[in-house]
Amino acid sequence: MTEKLQTEMSTKYDPNAIEQGRYEWWLKGKFFEAQPESGKEPYTIVIPPPNVTGKLHLGHAWDTTLQDIMTRMKRMQGYDTLWLPGMDHAGIATQAKVEGKLREEGKSRYDLGREKFLEEAWKWKGEYAETIRQQWSKLGLGLDYSRERFTLDDGLSDAVKEVFIRLYEKGLIYRGEYIINWDPAAKTALSDIEVIHQDVQGAFYHMRYPLTDGSGGIEIATTRPETMLGDTAVAVHPKDERYQHLIGKTVTLPIIGREIPIVADDYVDMEFGSGAVKITPAHDPNDFEIGNRHDLPRVLVMNEDGSMNENAGKYKGMDRFDCRKAIVKDLQEQGVLFNIEDHQHSVGHSERSGAVVEPYLSTQWFVDMEPLAAEAVKLQKGEDEVNFVPERFEKTYLNWMENIRDWCISRQLWWGHRIPAWYHNETGELYVGRTAPEDEENWTQDEDVLDTWFSSALWPFSTLGWPDTDNEEFKRYYPTDALVTGYDIIFFWVSRMIFQAIEFTDQKPFDDVLIHGLVRAADGRKMSKSLGNGVDPMDVIDEYGADSLRYFLATGSAPGQDLRFSMEKVESVWNFANKIWNASRFALMNMEGMTYDDIDLSGEKSVADAWILTRLNETIDSVTKLADKYEFGEVGRALYNFIWDDFCDWYIEMAKLPLYGEDEAAKRMTRSVLAYVLDNTMRLLHPLMPFITEEIWQNLPHEGESITTAAWPVADASLTDIEQADSMKLLVDIIRAVRNIRAEVSTPLSKKVPLTIIARDEKTASVLQSNSAYIERFCNPDGLTITHDAAAPEKSMSAVVSGAELFMPLEGLIDIAAELTRLGKELDKWNGEVKRVQGKLSNERFTSKAPEAVVEEERAKEKDYLEKRAAVEKRIEELKNL
Repeated sequence: MTEKLQTEMSTKYDPNAIEQGRYEWWLKGKFFEAQPESGKEPYTIVIPPPNVTGKLHLGHAWDTTLQDIMTRMKRMQGYDTLWLPGMDHAGIATQAKVEGKLREEGKSRYDLGREKFLEEAWKWKGEYAETIRQQWSKLGLGLDYSRERFTLDDGLSDAVKEVFIRLYEKGLIYRGEYIINWDPAAKTALSDIEVIHQDVQGAFYHMRYPLTDGSGGIEIATTRPETMLGDTAVAVHPKDERYQHLIGKTVTLPIIGREIPIVADDYVDMEFGSGAVKITPAHDPNDFEIGNRHDLPRVLVMNEDGSMNENAGKYKGMDRFDCRKAIVKDLQEQGVLFNIEDHQHSVGHSERSGAVVEPYLSTQWFVDMEPLAAEAVKLQKGEDEVNFVPERFEKTYLNWMENIRDWCISRQLWWGHRIPAWYHNETGELYVGRTAPEDEENWTQDEDVLDTWFSSALWPFSTLGWPDTDNEEFKRYYPTDALVTGYDIIFFWVSRMIFQAIEFTDQKPFDDVLIHGLVRAADGRKMSKSLGNGVDPMDVIDEYGADSLRYFLATGSAPGQDLRFSMEKVESVWNFANKIWNASRFALMNMEGMTYDDIDLSGEKSVADAWILTRLNETIDSVTKLADKYEFGEVGRALYNFIWDDFCDWYIEMAKLPLYGEDEAAKRMTRSVLAYVLDNTMRLLHPLMPFITEEIWQNLPHEGESITTAAWPVADASLTDIEQADSMKLLVDIIRAVRNIRAEVSTPLSKKVPLTIIARDEKTASVLQSNSAYIERFCNPDGLTITHDAAAPEKSMSAVVSGAELFMPLEGLIDIAAELTRLGKELDKWNGEVKRVQGKLSNERFTSKAPEAVVEEERAKEKDYLEKRAAVEKRIEELKNL
């Protein structure tokens, strides 16, 4: 299919105007939908599902932009590309939002009851899911909405239930008591990722527990004195000589009066504090483990709302922090508490409610992680491991998997996957099943729901039809090819997807994991509402366009590194886009009526034509290789340098000579080169900046309906001409050198100045003579002399480039003393370069271990630097002799 120009490009680059309606056009054309019947090789990414709780932030924009780049590129490379969208029900977060809305109406979830409350939650989901889709559209994400999933949809709910039951039947899911993160405000267990640690000014409270036999006491310290009411032992290290005689004795717990033992345990740090610690198995995870080892009782002293219970004695009913104040006062009066030491420490807070998280003994559902983690570690240490990018994050993953604890999967919520367990109303018998018991009226289903991470851990395969392993989509698109995510959820999500995939599909869930960092404010601080430094990506798009934001996010850091947001850098990308727009408009004005079939590169090419085609080939190879390694920052730099420097600043300016000249053949070739280079450049740039590239491409002579499905560029070796490219580089170096000389002496380009070029050899002189029109046009000499065997003109300014020396008369332009000073600095520069390269080449380790091509490159540099230094030295000598 051959198409002519379709639309008229505006005189001004307006991202809002070109982005308006384009996404809807893409969706209408179904360009993003997978094609399972195509016979093409599949490429699959499942989007990390955002929480259906509100607006997407810059981190989401970064994460999804990287995935869009990858999938757009693969689609253009001919893969059957599936980028599957979806959202997470986000149990705690969504329930908190819905309950907050109800509170504004003077209601609670208990007023509505479970069924009505869930109706409200589904309404919330419907509203905010549409908000997220609108944001995806503004970013230009090439998602296949025909396959969109939600973690609470029927298919995924069936998968969650199936996984729970299979793990339960294998004995890998159990119900038991354990210390969990407890949110007293939301009254639910929390996962570690839902706990935000903040530095808080607190205190160490130093106390002395009296020995029961009256022979003395033992010193302990705590930051939570209210928990002492639940102490059931004091622990010391078995090798601590200070306490050997006390092991086996007892102390009397102040206030409560309970007699508790002194036990020996290796966990205790002899060097920390007094070397003795109070043990509260019901309120500290480490104490819980010590309690298990020594068969200590677990005394819970708080209610679920953070108030003190009946085990707290006279403090029953008090808030935990009020109890702290009261108990400190009482202990001081009894002489037990003898010192309060200021202490700043990290305290966990609920991400959702803001409440201080309480380590709390609770009966919950758990996953036995040891066998699951062992299989995941085994896979990672084999040949078919998951490829972490950057590689260093594999150690982070393995360290966590090898030291993993059992996973608390129950949450005291209504919004989520309800646990498929029932308790007999009379006998208390536990039943777990895919359906309710036949005599359901005699049973009560567990009120809890599963941790949101339990369902999202199944995301790579549940979204593709599992547990139906005969599903055609599952067989074609699983396992997926890549996952893109932040380093902050390697533990909570990446690791769980891997071990669940191994357990239920016998395969890794994805080949590669591309890890990025966090988006931070310009000063490096974390973005947060409390600091007021957050940035809404939609606001950035409104001001600068999606392409500018996307390009900045994609190219602003290396894999695994944090990204500092800078509005100035986004604006600079807008300037880049504007440059592309204006260059394209110039090119299009000179190819009016041209069709794709009119592009003909078979004729004679100018040095500029040959050079830009060679540089295009080099850029295609470079961009493709870098993108395959996920080096999108380097991809951006390669494209920027080619488009801004090579194409816009040099080729377009040089193209004006034939375009405005009389040689029709040269005009036709230049138009063909412009069309060919712009077409390929837009396709290379498209994954990063989809809107502007589609708009320009639609105006170019092109084949196909949309750039989204146009073929990815492939370097054409027949269009590479290294000799011509080298000649062009020499011309560029000469033009730059002349401009620099003029700038040094404040001589404008409009003023004609004689120019003499002494080439290194006859061949170089011939190249320069045949391309003298470029030198005339861009150097504006008052007479141009090109030779290879003449002596340097007297009293002139000079510059040295690879292959030639330039001379411009000094008359009326400079004083010789200033020129000698300048040349002295230039000599210092070349001396430094020679010293550096010779130092490298004299290093036997470098010359013996570095690739031969690298060593040869350094030798070529040495030769070049020596020639330049000799030329400068010669010129200094000439000026001194004037």
